[in-house]
Amino acid sequence: MGRKLSVAFAGAGGIARAHLEAILKLGDLNVQVTGFADPDAERCQARLRELKAARPDTDAACFSDAVKMLRSVEADAVYIVVPPFAHGPVERYCIEHRIPFFVEKPIGLDMALVRELSQEIEQKSLLTCAGYMNRYRRGIQEARSTLQEDPAVLLHGGWIGASPARVPGSWWPQKHLSGGQVVEQSTHTFDLVRYLGGEAEEVYAIAAVGFNKDIPGYTIEDASAVAIRLRSGAVASVLSCCAANGGGGGVWLHVFAQNVSFLFHGWEHSLTVLRRGEDAVDVPGEPNIFEIEDRVFLNAVLTGNGTEIRSTYSDAARTLELTLAANAAIETGRPQALR
Repeated sequence: MGRKLSVAFAGAGGIARAHLEAILKLGDLNVQVTGFADPDAERCQARLRELKAARPDTDAACFSDAVKMLRSVEADAVYIVVPPFAHGPVERYCIEHRIPFFVEKPIGLDMALVRELSQEIEQKSLLTCAGYMNRYRRGIQEARSTLQEDPAVLLHGGWIGASPARVPGSWWPQKHLSGGQVVEQSTHTFDLVRYLGGEAEEVYAIAAVGFNKDIPGYTIEDASAVAIRLRSGAVASVLSCCAANGGGGGVWLHVFAQNVSFLFHGWEHSLTVLRRGEDAVDVPGEPNIFEIEDRVFLNAVLTGNGTEIRSTYSDAARTLELTLAANAAIETGRPQALR
């Protein structure tokens, strides 16, 4: 077992639990969790109980404020797993103190702030990793490699699910807190459009509203259709819906090049490859993708070598810019050009 790596969690919700479970399975890396910070004390205590069940000798502590936590505990790296509206203070502390950090998507809602932080990160050459875990999948990597020689012509994806639960105070259905489904959830598909098809040039979008009713604080779209013109000349479309209670939706991305088609389906992004004149080839998606992603990040912190990281903070900023442009196209009814 190598040297000890101290990790602190800013945020203690469901995605923090997913990363904690993954880290606890990486026994060969000698990761020591030193603290959890969340305004919800019960969430913090729940994560601490889970940690103690696996590591009874832990001396990790709970805090209500992430910056105060980082002033009190040892942290070689930080997991920033907070809601979209809460980004900024923890990232700034990590940048100022040169602490490598993993940040979950979306990395914020304020594009001006994200650009400012991205510039500071680049100036300090700070190691960062953003939570676009699908980039680590074998099928995604195989498709990306092939598409370098036979580029995508058309990409078509979607994220179709049921209506949000009627939970008073939930931030997810409140657009000013979550950014809406495009920014908070379908962002994974938008990110893969970029990763496999290249950067976007222009975005068009329309949305459906008024179907979901009686959900406290609900201000997001019920569904949207986004069309994207890529710099390569290819085009893409991404459908999103959070009102499909009868089922039959799911997650998918189909990528069509001239001589090959890549059909990804399901949360695990299992892949069927179709090549002209050949039998179909199936590549199963990885169920343990958080372990794979977290191993890459933690190894990068241990070695100081971030070359295996597939999405940095600055790269994730480009995905945020794309999804915010889709929101702007919905709100204005006009196409949005990207930088």
